[in-house]
This record gives sequence, C-alpha cells and structure tokens, in this order.
Amino acid sequence: MGAPADDLDLIGRRTAQRTSVVRALIDHGGFVGARALHDVLKVRGARVGLNTVYRTLAALVDAGRADVVRDRGGERLFRHRPFPEHQHYLLCRACGLSVLVDSEAVEIWAERVADVSGFAEVEHTVELTGLCPRCRSS
Repeated sequence: MGAPADDLDLIGRRTAQRTSVVRALIDHGGFVGARALHDVLKVRGARVGLNTVYRTLAALVDAGRADVVRDRGGERLFRHRPFPEHQHYLLCRACGLSVLVDSEAVEIWAERVADVSGFAEVEHTVELTGLCPRCRSS
C-alpha cells in the first residue's frame, strides 16, 4: 500500500522522499522520533535526509495528519493520524506504547473556554503518560 495521496497533497510537493517518510510513519504504527524514523528509512535503503524527515513530519502535523507528543527527555514523537480528527493518547513512559483515549470531555472544555474568552482557532495539547500494565509489573 502506498502513502495516502491525500496526506501528500496536504503537505506540498509530492516527492519520492516525502512519500518514503509518510509510508515509514504509517508502517511504524506508533509514536516515533524523527531520528529513529530516519534510521528506519536508511535501513530500507531510502535516500532521505534527516532535514527532509523533520520538514515532512512538521508539515504532517500542520496539516492535521500527524499527532505529536514529547517523551520524558523532551524529544518530539510523531504518529500518523489517518483521519483529520484531533486525538489524544496515553503514552507509556517506559516502552512507548500508546493507547487512544476518549477525550470528549477535554474537547468540550476547550470549546467552552474558547467561547467564553472570545478566542478563535483555539488549539490545545493534552499529554497523558504513565506506565502500561506490562512495564508496571516488570
């Protein structure tokens, strides 16, 4: 399966390098850092520079096609978002497992704050981290 055409259409020029980055992000399935994704691309034999990986990931975030969280060390981790709807995850601090969580209450609260304040185009970031059952029992 190739990289989704709509993802590439949203982030600018369609190039083989950008296609490789999007495909690798989709294939990874979970959250991954730009350097780790670059390493995956190198192993696959793709000739993609680290700057291209960073720019493509940033463009995907801006287009609403990737979610981003920070790990304990502050590194930005990215996950492909197959649908444009904003999502929240619970991330294991030890192994990196991510679980999609129901965040309807957060979304309602953010909309209410925007309405009351008169702000428009309000964005928010909610990061939930903990230890998954497997890591907690280790």
